[in-house]
Amino acid sequence: MEMLLMGLCMTVFGLAVAAVAFGAATRPESSAPKVQPALPAVKVTPARFFSDYVVPPIPPQQPRVPIEVLLQQIENHVRVEQAAAESFVEFPTHALLHSKTTSPFVN
Repeated sequence: MEMLLMGLCMTVFGLAVAAVAFGAATRPESSAPKVQPALPAVKVTPARFFSDYVVPPIPPQQPRVPIEVLLQQIENHVRVEQAAAESFVEFPTHALLHSKTTSPFVN
């Protein structure tokens, strides 16, 4: 019975707190007139859109590599990796599993 009364008291207290918070949130604004800020004596000219924009320096162009050269390097890399995988499948050893590849693309 004491626990029921305690729960009832806590519920009434929580309801009172919620009612006070709701009342404070929905209270209308005060009727006091708002103070207008003083206008500046000198009007500020609006900034231009690109006036403060600084052009970043263009980095020097690196020599272009033809796409065919890049494709050839990728194909060579794939061939090396395929050959290593095929040799491991044919004769799996611990040394082959942990050996370094000869491809230049691997660190």
